[in-house]
Amino acid sequence: MESVSEGETKALEFKEAGNAAFKAKEYDDAIAKYTSGIDIYPLAVLFNNRAMAQMKLENWGSVIADATSALALDESLAKAHYRRACAYLGIAKLKEAKNDFAKCAKLAPQDKNARTKLKECQKELKKQAFADAISGDHDIVLLSSTMNLDEMNVDDSYDGPRIPNPPTRESVIEMMAWFKEQKNIHKKYCYQMLIAMRELLAPQPSLNRISVPEGHHITVCGDTHGQYYDLCNIFEIGGMPSEENPYVFNGDYVDRGSFSAEVALTLMAWKLVYPEHMHLHRGNHETINMNKVYGFEGEVNAKYGEKGFTLFTEVFNVLPLASCIAEKVIVMHGGLFQQDNVTLDMIAATPRDKQPPDDGIMCDILWADPQEPLGRGPSKRGVGLAFGPDVTTDFLDRNGLQMVVRSHEVKDNGYEITHDGKLVTVFSAPNYCDQMGNKGAFIRFNHECTPEYTTFDSVPHPAIRPMAYASSFGNMFGQGQFGM
Repeated sequence: MESVSEGETKALEFKEAGNAAFKAKEYDDAIAKYTSGIDIYPLAVLFNNRAMAQMKLENWGSVIADATSALALDESLAKAHYRRACAYLGIAKLKEAKNDFAKCAKLAPQDKNARTKLKECQKELKKQAFADAISGDHDIVLLSSTMNLDEMNVDDSYDGPRIPNPPTRESVIEMMAWFKEQKNIHKKYCYQMLIAMRELLAPQPSLNRISVPEGHHITVCGDTHGQYYDLCNIFEIGGMPSEENPYVFNGDYVDRGSFSAEVALTLMAWKLVYPEHMHLHRGNHETINMNKVYGFEGEVNAKYGEKGFTLFTEVFNVLPLASCIAEKVIVMHGGLFQQDNVTLDMIAATPRDKQPPDDGIMCDILWADPQEPLGRGPSKRGVGLAFGPDVTTDFLDRNGLQMVVRSHEVKDNGYEITHDGKLVTVFSAPNYCDQMGNKGAFIRFNHECTPEYTTFDSVPHPAIRPMAYASSFGNMFGQGQFGM
């Protein structure tokens, strides 16, 4: 058996190797090297550095676990408190985040980032407490059902597209060109489309059933995350939506990228033009808590006002949760379920006109991730679960399906095939957050549901950084306490 000093020396060698991989942005490799060091000699710095690498992959549950392990070995580590606080913010647990930011600020009083984020948490918690206090048990009145757009005038000085209700194909193409010039449409047209979307989607089930006639196809796209210019490139490569060229977009249209309003409005406009041929799902970022942290609330408030954000939320609440293509492929944002008996009919009947709960079918659809081991495990995100290949096979067999298509995770090549070819992850935001270097991808299915994969690189966009509209505590990729 090695002495403690020998074990510690080897563990520190793995730490240095992990740091080198981290600096090269090879985060999975860094995690593996820190893990090797921990297996030899579990030092607080190894857990703390692994937490930082997990942050880059947005594995918030793993960050919390590693930071907690680091603090169990050395409770004075300000960086561990900071990283755990950021992870709690990542899953919108503001009270827990506030407590860790407070501890970090006490241990490292010179850290301005910790103090700023602490103040933001305190401010947001006060706002939430006030909102809860005045809401009481009153029935919620939808803004989309009470707003009178006839009272909104479009001034003659407005020289942008004047969008009819419902939009036409030509008006959407004109709007897309207007957005490319970094210009906003008039609030009236924004509100008009959002109200129409709510009216269209609210009566529909939570599961779309989509046919693909012989000789036809359908294209499935993953996360787009406010990367409007990359969305335009998808349509350049794959063709504009039409009755002959239908699409499924699998959630997470907003947050992170700073052109989220443009992405969401463009996809919704196409949905209004082709309601049977453009299918939009809800992702975990089509939720209030995520929008407050990752930038969409601030962006919409800046571009279309607070009423605009309320209307977006009312639409997000009624976005379908999944689609079944040709009775062979199911498409959903996150993944499969804690329980074994879930059927397509159960998904179709799942109530969705609300903010997602912390468990159950809706939560799992939005948050779950696949894992290599059999069975189920804890989520690396801190929400939802991880499910193995046996869970995928069991679900497909029970429902007479061939494949699960999901999104929710960055993949280097834009897509990844796992679970013995029965599960595909597709991600359509290339060079995610302007720094991940990944390709984007989409999948085209024919009548037989044979997948054809297309990958693409990012395209240039205006010099507006990701998260430009986020609150000061929202930028998980920012600086401060991130040193190794």
